[in-house]
Amino acid sequence: MRTRYLVTGAAGFIASHLCTRLLHEGHEVVGIDGFTDSYNPSEKLARAAALADHPGFTLVPGHLTDLPLRQVLEGVEVVHHLAGRAGVRASFELESEYRRDNVASTAALLEASRRAPSVRRLVYASSSSVYGNAPVPFREDGETLPLSPYGQTKLEAERLCLEADGPDLETIALRYFTVYGPGQRPDMGLRIFAEAALANRPLHVFGDGSQSRDFTYVEDIIEATCRAALAPSSGIAINVGGGSRITLTGTLELLSGIIGRPLNLRHEPFAQGDALHTGADLTRARELLGFAPATSLADGLRAEIDWIRQLRAGDRSVAA
Repeated sequence: MRTRYLVTGAAGFIASHLCTRLLHEGHEVVGIDGFTDSYNPSEKLARAAALADHPGFTLVPGHLTDLPLRQVLEGVEVVHHLAGRAGVRASFELESEYRRDNVASTAALLEASRRAPSVRRLVYASSSSVYGNAPVPFREDGETLPLSPYGQTKLEAERLCLEADGPDLETIALRYFTVYGPGQRPDMGLRIFAEAALANRPLHVFGDGSQSRDFTYVEDIIEATCRAALAPSSGIAINVGGGSRITLTGTLELLSGIIGRPLNLRHEPFAQGDALHTGADLTRARELLGFAPATSLADGLRAEIDWIRQLRAGDRSVAA
């Protein structure tokens, strides 16, 4: 059945993949993006241009706190809220911007969605950063101990969403775990490492390499996000992870094997706000979404490296 969706942050890494999936399935998509300066907007603009070529897509540029959301939401049935200011380290210097882009924007969207007669569900893209250094594997009913303003604002926005769940609006929060793949943001670790390795530049590694992450391929994230729009339950948070943890040292060894040469590593002190370990308990995702990750880190990393190689070769079309 053809559905009208609203996707916030539509020109971003994950949301652009989501828009593409929904459009290919024959749905209508209204995309909002504020094109903030959180990183170089050139890739966002390329993705927005590619989406705009599809007849089922409508772009609404602007910040969620400034837009006439009542009009934008007309006819929309499902809202996928992926907009926000990402990144742990910058949040210590730009806390007011993070509060505006993550908390105030979410509050404005929730209020408008509750009042919109056509909207039945809102799916919020939360983050594993809400857990901080909680015991691994992270469980949704366990402790939330964010280590940064970024993690704190994501948790506050998540709570706003779940508290809004009711007869006028169903809400679900998906806690994404370190998303990677083609199109990954230029400020994220795997892309930084891969670009440096391909250019034979030094890789600056924060910490001793013993920290571990649960990496999740972007198409697996999209699958879970689409399933959340139809899930039988609401008013809950659900982890979406890659299904296994790997240390940073192990990740770099995998990268070296794919690139085909040793890496030039430069170790730096641990970075402020970074969790030592992340790992998702996926019980809820399996039971409520029927979700299981399908892409191994090796396969996903190869796909991202192939994409970066195309960018380096001058193929700007792949930025979209």
